[in-house]
Amino acid sequence: MPRIFLDITPLRISPAFRRLWLGQSLSVLGGFMTTFAVTLQLYNLTHNSLAVGAAGLCSALPAMVFVLLGGSIGDAVDRRKLVLSGTAGQMAVSLLFALQAYLNLRRPAVLYALLILQSVLGAINAPARRTFLPRLLPKDQLRAGNALNMVGTRFGEMAGPALAGVIAGVWGLKACYTVDAVSFLAALYGVGRLPAMPPEGGARRPSPRASWDGLKLLFHHRVLLGAFCADLSVTLLGVSVSLLPALNAEHFGGNPQSLGLLMATSGFGGLAGSVFSGPLRRVLREGLAVLVVGGFWGACMALVGASRSLWLALACLFFAGAADTFLVVLRSTIIQTRTPDAFLARISGIDYLVGAGGPQLGNLRAGWLGTVFPPGVAMTIGGLSSIAGVVAIGVGIPAFRRLRVDEGSVPARVAGGTAPGKTS
Repeated sequence: MPRIFLDITPLRISPAFRRLWLGQSLSVLGGFMTTFAVTLQLYNLTHNSLAVGAAGLCSALPAMVFVLLGGSIGDAVDRRKLVLSGTAGQMAVSLLFALQAYLNLRRPAVLYALLILQSVLGAINAPARRTFLPRLLPKDQLRAGNALNMVGTRFGEMAGPALAGVIAGVWGLKACYTVDAVSFLAALYGVGRLPAMPPEGGARRPSPRASWDGLKLLFHHRVLLGAFCADLSVTLLGVSVSLLPALNAEHFGGNPQSLGLLMATSGFGGLAGSVFSGPLRRVLREGLAVLVVGGFWGACMALVGASRSLWLALACLFFAGAADTFLVVLRSTIIQTRTPDAFLARISGIDYLVGAGGPQLGNLRAGWLGTVFPPGVAMTIGGLSSIAGVVAIGVGIPAFRRLRVDEGSVPARVAGGTAPGKTS
């Protein structure tokens, strides 16, 4: 039985990881409350799925523009100081979300502007934050550390919308935004107690050339490319959160409680997937596992769109959430163990772009499809497209499909780099 459950060894052996994990988990909980609040506020103001999906565009486009710069900066400065500054900025944005709600501005443009600012800060902050794990844990504990991070993320995804639904019903959306702002204090504490995190091999000046070197590393190595493409096949082609308000109204009665359940259940499934992630320790063919799990996720989302039963839709979302957790843990470990530290922030920046921008663009795609087709049909199309995407990756990138856990890291010279330093 212990082999079935989550490995908590990283929490025991690394106090720094333990503090970072706790602070980040609390902040993620607040972040999902804001996600719920923005989604519901936009829908209440416009009653238009495309307007809700446009929020995804506001989050994705700035990330696309600034994430390579953020990764380049993260490979040139103390990553701890960079994350502290970025987190403080994100806290200030959350306070502005609360302020517009208290003032009852009722202007979608204000929400879009704040989402853009939030995205810029995240694009600079996240690449450096994602380099912490290989510094704090031994290589054989990285998969367990990623699984623990997913516990915090999935708990927030599960509890955040559900809690936000209750709080919004009693105190209004302004209270959801306020709780998110306060939660950043825990994240600041976790990062503030870390040791200095300069890049290995010496700092490099941020520049377009440095960003280009990171892109060359990605496109010249089929394993890294396959990992990113696999995630895009799920997020860009299949994510359909922007359709949930309309799907809830058309299929399940349209009350806020059922919408809260629909938005929270995938988080509950993801949490369960994290708790029962023990079998991931024995996965040897990492690439094939990523493809299989991605295809399963697409099948679950297709069934959500086809369902007229709330309980069947919730069950599919539960299993989709568990599959997404497995996918993220496997993909993150592939990236962390095969990228040299000197390039890790730049590659992590691209990872952030795929992981954060992909779902937002996917929501925009879904919102547009929701103006052409009924919401259930649009969601089913997305799920089937994800299945087709992972099949295409398996056929088109055989090196990724055959990837095994015992294969080595990417040499820095693949990207034209010459920096010394151990790989992670």
